[in-house]
Amino acid sequence: MMIDIKRDDYTFEEWLEMDNNDELELIDGKIYMRGEPSTYMIGETSTRHQRVSLRLTLALGNFLVGKTCELFCNPFVVKLEEKTVVHPDLAVICDTSKINDGGCIGAPDLIIEILTPSSAGYDIFTKYNEYLLAGVKEYWIADPIKNYVIVHTLKNSDYDTILYLKKDILPVSTLPGCEIILEKIFD
Repeated sequence: MMIDIKRDDYTFEEWLEMDNNDELELIDGKIYMRGEPSTYMIGETSTRHQRVSLRLTLALGNFLVGKTCELFCNPFVVKLEEKTVVHPDLAVICDTSKINDGGCIGAPDLIIEILTPSSAGYDIFTKYNEYLLAGVKEYWIADPIKNYVIVHTLKNSDYDTILYLKKDILPVSTLPGCEIILEKIFD
């Protein structure tokens, strides 16, 4: 399917028909490319992104063994609404009725986006608003270059925001008892 980037009324069904939809996100009917590979595939950024992703996956995955919540890693489709589909780096879903063979229908409990130079503004602003409106309880933005995590926690229809640095221990509010030692993530 040819993509008209000026169009802002695409539906989920049309997104499904797109040849490269694993590289495309749909936000309020508008198509967005998930980062420009040339800006992060070469050099330290790609390696650091992968290390942080793997270490967060292991930390959360080990905590979730034997629990009802599930952790999913990119590539993973999250349909927030009819005209909004995203591919978060990591997602934790505690309501398993939201999970099907195609991904997640509705807001995950926790979403983590790991910044790349080309995705930073998109993750920090555009996705922030979509996740807030969809009711994502906890949204993390991890910076693998500057070694920090911004945590947005949903309270009274708005996000409370806390910055955690490499030296900090990050408590996961959606997973009581889970704490992430950021020095191990960013080491």
